Amino acid sequence: MKKFIINGGRPLKGEVKVSGSKNAALPILCASMLSEKEVVLENVPDIDDIHSMIEILREFGAKISFGKNKVTIDPSKIKKRNAPDEVFKRMRASILTLGALLPRLKEMKIAFPGGCVLGKRSVHAHTHAFKQLGCEIVDDKKGLHIKCGNLKGNKIILPELSVTGTENAIMASVLAEGETEIRLAAAEPHVQDLCHFLNELGAKISGIGTNKVKVKGVKKLKGGRYEITGDYLEAGTFAIAAATTKGDLKIKGINPEHLDSFWQKMDEAGVKFEIGKDFVHIFPTEKLYAVKMLRTAVYPSFPTDLQAPFAVLLTQAKGVSKIFETLFEGRLNYLFELEQMGAHIEFLNPHQALVIGPSKLNPMPISSFDIRAGAAMVIAALIAKGETEISNISYINRGYERLEEKLRSIGADIITTP
Repeated sequence: MKKFIINGGRPLKGEVKVSGSKNAALPILCASMLSEKEVVLENVPDIDDIHSMIEILREFGAKISFGKNKVTIDPSKIKKRNAPDEVFKRMRASILTLGALLPRLKEMKIAFPGGCVLGKRSVHAHTHAFKQLGCEIVDDKKGLHIKCGNLKGNKIILPELSVTGTENAIMASVLAEGETEIRLAAAEPHVQDLCHFLNELGAKISGIGTNKVKVKGVKKLKGGRYEITGDYLEAGTFAIAAATTKGDLKIKGINPEHLDSFWQKMDEAGVKFEIGKDFVHIFPTEKLYAVKMLRTAVYPSFPTDLQAPFAVLLTQAKGVSKIFETLFEGRLNYLFELEQMGAHIEFLNPHQALVIGPSKLNPMPISSFDIRAGAAMVIAALIAKGETEISNISYINRGYERLEEKLRSIGADIITTP
């Protein structure tokens, strides 16, 4: 297993450009299957999850080439088949193949998706949406087996603000007969990017960025070319890394408006920064301050995927900060690693903890628990003076493109062991 070796204590300086959004690229890759024409996607991050999704789509007959952040897709000859369970169990996003392939194949049978260990994630939002569109749920206990004839538009009230549930409902509605109204729809930037992509191919989606999305069904989609939006989660990760190392870093290639709640918390913590049209500049910040409450919630509230990285910042902040993770079980497990490094943590329950700072973080062997906790461990290692070894970096490589290379370019001392 490969590991990161990081010699911390160096400020990050210079400029870095974020990659395309993983969370946007995955559903857009799937949605390309709704067309029968060639689709070209640009600014696609070259990360493990993208390669896994391409492998899944190839199993169904799609012809796909990928190089230099460009994916070319020929979805004209997809076919019904039972793809190996193993490929679906690698990541949660594999469930998005349902909304993309059911409209054309009429039947799908897949294993339950896997991915990061963040507690049980229900498939109810997905099966509920498919049933509202006229599908039959043959099995949702041993796996997911769904059949459908011609999909028909309907009013769908999702049981929760599920991102992937919303994305599946949108994709399945694009070729459905009539109009579909999706209420309690998730509004994250990657959901918006999926809608913009589909509209480029001829879909008729309105209410983008709101919790009520309307889809007027069309008979077919055309081909096209589309550029994936910049990864606001990667931008937030670099911003925290710069602030905690007292760095001077310009982060480019993003829409800063996607991170309004994040910038509010950075400001509350005393971070000095400037926001531009497509960049943010983090200035050297000598003193950080505790925040009263870091509470995660659905967009546009504070993103759960930046909770772990931000907690590392709070270990360097003066005072007591409270973390309240409302979305996932098991997402605070990384705090035990920070505690071993010297952070002062008080666990209140599986969803809440106090971070009391500032604390000196000491270098030591630590591990990544999921994609975003892995990023948090990297930030912690950048702070700790001395050599820190991070294991399980396969999680990190699933979500961040060329992280080691980018960090080295802005002054970090980081290498990967064989």
